[in-house]
Amino acid sequence: MNTAAPALTPTTRALAWCLHLLIIGLLALAAGRAVADGRPHAGWIVAASAACGLVYAVGPTLPGVGGSRRAAALWLAAVGICWLTVLALSPDAVWVAFPLYFLQLHLLPRRAGLAAVAATAAAAVAGFAAHQHSFSPAMAIGPALGAAVAVAVVWGYQALYRESEDRRRLIEELTATRADLAAAQHTAGVLAERDRLAREIHDTLAQGLSSIQLLLCAAERALPEAPQNAARYVDQARQAAVDNLAEARRFVAALTPPTLEGTTLAGALERLCTTTSARHRLTARFHLTGDPAPLTTAHEVALLRIAQSALANTVHHAEATTADVTLRYVGDHVALDVVDDGRGFDPARLPAPDPEAGGFGLAAMRARVQALGGTLTIESAPGHGTALAARLPLAPPAETEVRP
Repeated sequence: MNTAAPALTPTTRALAWCLHLLIIGLLALAAGRAVADGRPHAGWIVAASAACGLVYAVGPTLPGVGGSRRAAALWLAAVGICWLTVLALSPDAVWVAFPLYFLQLHLLPRRAGLAAVAATAAAAVAGFAAHQHSFSPAMAIGPALGAAVAVAVVWGYQALYRESEDRRRLIEELTATRADLAAAQHTAGVLAERDRLAREIHDTLAQGLSSIQLLLCAAERALPEAPQNAARYVDQARQAAVDNLAEARRFVAALTPPTLEGTTLAGALERLCTTTSARHRLTARFHLTGDPAPLTTAHEVALLRIAQSALANTVHHAEATTADVTLRYVGDHVALDVVDDGRGFDPARLPAPDPEAGGFGLAAMRARVQALGGTLTIESAPGHGTALAARLPLAPPAETEVRP
């Protein structure tokens, strides 16, 4: 009933009503026995009991009592004075001390409540002894034992309530943390999927559309003098569009690239070199060294995409005539080397990626190899060609699928 008191629940609200009824009932019992026994001061006892009950009943209805310890203390003092008046007139009022213990311990701070309980117990013992005109230790046992039980019950309940509140706060914090973690995981998943789609689009659709554009430009230059060459370029552009449509459907569904279906990584790279040589003015040659070892699907896809992106850069930017693609199995690593005889560039002075001009290829390659614990090395100089080397560990993570 104060700021420090536990919030009322259906159970505690029922207990509060029981306490109210117990106090009113005990006051009514004292008044009724005084009338029934015909005591000399029966009228005064009835009036004092009624006044005490009225003062007690007014307290719960006052908003200040429920929100202020000072107001609660004043109300308890008024109830206590009324009770002492009844106790001075009737020994039956000693029973009202027991519910008063609970009321004082609930409304007052711990030390003040304990002092009030001790004072109430002493008053009950003294009042009962005064009515009996004698004192014996047995008279103190009842009020003292009732005070001890009230202190144990109230303090035990308060300890349980604090523990329950601490647990509730921990559960709320855990729920909030789990919600934050779920949101963070969702965001991370969205970013990872966006990154995957960006790499796949760059290494497949973007390169394929660029290749189609070059083929159609070549067909346009061949018309009308060499219609047969133009038809060949158009047919190659159509085939490139078909291949890229299949790639788009595959990477949207997160499936293995069609280039790797039914073949090995070496076969896919050899076919890539053959297709590139047929579609562009570049002689691409494939080489395989070492004993092939089983690779995970992630390793095969990464190496294939790196080779596709490297050859696309060679076709579009290097003005090279030859390119050598080498797949090497060396110890516990697999390496892919792409070397061309083009015009080269300065790796330290690469332009920033731009949505219009491109420039995302090398960043996508580096992201792929780093995700698999590998390294990407680029050696080039203006006028001296370019050498690209991607190196990946053969040992796959335990949860990664291995393709024989």
